[in-house]
Amino acid sequence: MKKIVLTGPESSGKTTIAQRLAIDFNAPLVTEFARTYLDLLKRPYDQSDLKKIAQGQVAAEKKAATTNPPLLICDTDLWTILIWSEEKYGKVDPYISKKIKEQKTDLYLLLRPTLPWTYDPQRENPNDRNRLFQIYQNKLRAHQQPYLEIDPTDENFYRKIRIGLAQV
Repeated sequence: MKKIVLTGPESSGKTTIAQRLAIDFNAPLVTEFARTYLDLLKRPYDQSDLKKIAQGQVAAEKKAATTNPPLLICDTDLWTILIWSEEKYGKVDPYISKKIKEQKTDLYLLLRPTLPWTYDPQRENPNDRNRLFQIYQNKLRAHQQPYLEIDPTDENFYRKIRIGLAQV
């Protein structure tokens, strides 16, 4: 099974592209567990919620992988939770750090924040998406994760993704 993860700053097109890839490749899509969790939360989230979100994301990936599909598309993964935890709280729960070391991803699609930022009650960073993009890029490089940079405003971005997927 090959696992592809879309990652990058908020409002960069991850969900839309992940949905399209899942349809085009007839692959299971693991959605962003944080959305479901936060939609049901009746209070502002805090750092302890990030561990629960990470646990939910890991469980959702495991469940989707039980059918052993040839390709698994993930709308996010633990890197997003780790980066957000560092950004918002200055520290990361050990569970998140441990699980990141255990996860295996065949290819990250790192989306550049070139689309206009769109309001969503769960989004918090409209003004520093380029800085966050650099953090994602630095994390993937530092941890030797395979990734392909994608600019969703480039008319050839989808062809670039298909070529990248064919090489994993």
